Amino acid sequence: MSLRLAVAAPFKQHGTDQLRENEFVVALSLDRDWFSPDQAQRLIDIATGEGVLERVGPDLRPTFDTGEVTIPEEFVPENDLLQERSVFERVLDALVAEGLQKHEAVGAINTLQQEYAISIEAAAVVYARQEGIDVDQLAPLARTAVTEER
Repeated sequence: MSLRLAVAAPFKQHGTDQLRENEFVVALSLDRDWFSPDQAQRLIDIATGEGVLERVGPDLRPTFDTGEVTIPEEFVPENDLLQERSVFERVLDALVAEGLQKHEAVGAINTLQQEYAISIEAAAVVYARQEGIDVDQLAPLARTAVTEER
């Protein structure tokens, strides 16, 4: 969830849904002092990889409505935000963002994993789909995670 908050901040600050890459970096590094310019660039790479941000020519655009995001006054993103998250973590974030309780989702995913003898990533995708949550973009990544384990 904090990835969405960090990505939304520059767009909300500028009152737009599209920014030049350098404007995005300046907003996060100089204006907010959340990241160094290199870290802000890393955030762009992670956010585009996770489908939260997209490149449109030389510009960046969020893939969600930043108007629906409220950034708490005291919010400061944690450094672990700059680490790539596993498919399981990303699906779990999607479940929590839709209002499911994290501990309940983890329990249900673990049950599916044991019942069907599948990977945690695959179980998370199955559970999300059962709950009606769109994680179609993560399903191929879950499949890749399974084939890489073997």
